[in-house]
Amino acid sequence: MRSGGLKRKLVDYIFLLTVAGIVVVLDQWSKTTVRANLDLGDIWSPWHWLIPYARILYIENSGSAFGFFQGMNSIFSILAVLVAIAIFYYFPQIPPEDWLIRFALCLQLGGALGNLVDRINSGLVTDFISVWIFPVFNIADASISVGTALLILGMLLKEWEERQLQPSQEENVAEQIAESTPPPSEEIQGE
Repeated sequence: MRSGGLKRKLVDYIFLLTVAGIVVVLDQWSKTTVRANLDLGDIWSPWHWLIPYARILYIENSGSAFGFFQGMNSIFSILAVLVAIAIFYYFPQIPPEDWLIRFALCLQLGGALGNLVDRINSGLVTDFISVWIFPVFNIADASISVGTALLILGMLLKEWEERQLQPSQEENVAEQIAESTPPPSEEIQGE
């Protein structure tokens, strides 16, 4: 491998690990703060009137994001490792101009690793962000969800850009007709 390719991969991995690392640090810091200041099941809000709409509610789960599929901690741990490996493998192959897709993968990796830390440490994931009737979640869950939305958006934008760069079928047909038509000959003059 040429040194330019190695240097680019190194820069790619530094970016990936920096963004994912920030997500993991924020996720773990927020979970530690909640566990240190609330008992399981406790609710906190800076203003009482806000409680029906947004609050901190300390719960733990052994399922996936937003508490789905309870009791499947081992499966989700394995899945998090597989997702991390896949992201590590594919990330350098994504062109730098596809920055939205790259950023989405960084968020997804950070979220997967943030929840994996909980699963390894205690077998349960700490959730605490409770908004209206939406399932309780954490920063890692939000990172995975936002990353997934950005990934879909990035892929749709990339597809749209590629379609804009490709000539339409009508242009192709017109081009083929123009190429197959012989050039006009000089008019036959006078009799």
